Amino acid sequence: MNEQSLAGQAAFAPANTADIADAMIVSSGLRIEVDRRRGRAAGLNPTGRFEPLRRETFDDGWQTLEELPPFKTEVQIEKPRTAITRNESPDIPFDRSINPYRGCEHGCIYCFARPTHAYMGLSAGLDFEAKLFAKPDAARLLERELAKPGYKPRVIAIGTNTDPYQPIEKEWRVMRQILEVLEKANHPVSIVTKSALILRDIDILERMAAKNLIRASLSVTTLDRKLARTMEPRASTPTRRLEAIRLLSEAGVPTSVMVAPVIPALNDHEVERILEAARAAGALEAGYVILRLPLEVSPLFRDWLLQNYPDRYRHVMSLVRSMRGGKDYDAEFGKRMKGAGPYAWQIARRFEMATKRLGMTRRTMPLRDDLFTPPDGSGVQLSLL
Repeated sequence: MNEQSLAGQAAFAPANTADIADAMIVSSGLRIEVDRRRGRAAGLNPTGRFEPLRRETFDDGWQTLEELPPFKTEVQIEKPRTAITRNESPDIPFDRSINPYRGCEHGCIYCFARPTHAYMGLSAGLDFEAKLFAKPDAARLLERELAKPGYKPRVIAIGTNTDPYQPIEKEWRVMRQILEVLEKANHPVSIVTKSALILRDIDILERMAAKNLIRASLSVTTLDRKLARTMEPRASTPTRRLEAIRLLSEAGVPTSVMVAPVIPALNDHEVERILEAARAAGALEAGYVILRLPLEVSPLFRDWLLQNYPDRYRHVMSLVRSMRGGKDYDAEFGKRMKGAGPYAWQIARRFEMATKRLGMTRRTMPLRDDLFTPPDGSGVQLSLL
């Protein structure tokens, strides 16, 4: 059985069959050697689910595996036709977003965006972390879209798919350019990140905050530095994220904390501590999301659990499935973010009680959209009539 078919079967199999499939991954040698994936979270790199051919790496007895190079970050340029992505999901409070990058070097093993790499003919595993796509034209496209006649401003969300402040942003600066366009147009924006690199743009954020045009949210998954480095290897440390919350708050930027994802028997015991630390740093609001394991993310996450926390594997997955109707994931609207069942209810009540005690239940004022000034339209194609 090759790697791709094994992963596909395991993703939708019942618990006992999935456990057997995971054991087969361990014994079959499908994992990429540690030296080739050092600093990465995923241990597998299965062929994309839309590809007509599936490839499997194996030792032919001539030590050829030792000659394979390590996974290094590669960045290609993507040229989309638009910068703004629209959505109609009832589970999220925004209808438009911008993704400066495709793929994410942070390499969070639980990232629900991993399956999108299949649309590029790449793997949701190590390819997602190492083969990235930058959109250097995003700011120009955004300016053109904002200048279109009839455009109505509403909050643009950035960082809801892949992180706009992942390490390659230091060189490409796509996010910085997008913020410059939004500031010039007085357009409201909300940002979610798990990177302290957001502080680089604190000058823009502070000016926009003075006009009530910006809201920032830092994702803090754990306060355990070892767990963070294993689970999200190239993201900022928990301490640096809390420091970013403090500095943003002191600059007048409304800042919140996202405890996401909450993983049962792994980091769920930290919910209250994370909220307390974030509130002490200045966070005004808080949110959470239960672990999501769509498509390829499920076998990748289970393999990661077996590698790093084999003693907790069965307990973690049992609780995950108890919140997903016996499956690894339930994509139904209204359930996919928070889960269902007694354990999900318990987490929700704990979160509710903690935020109420800490005074994090109040909502900040809605961002303004009445200050919007369309760009001069220099990038918009003129009508022939």
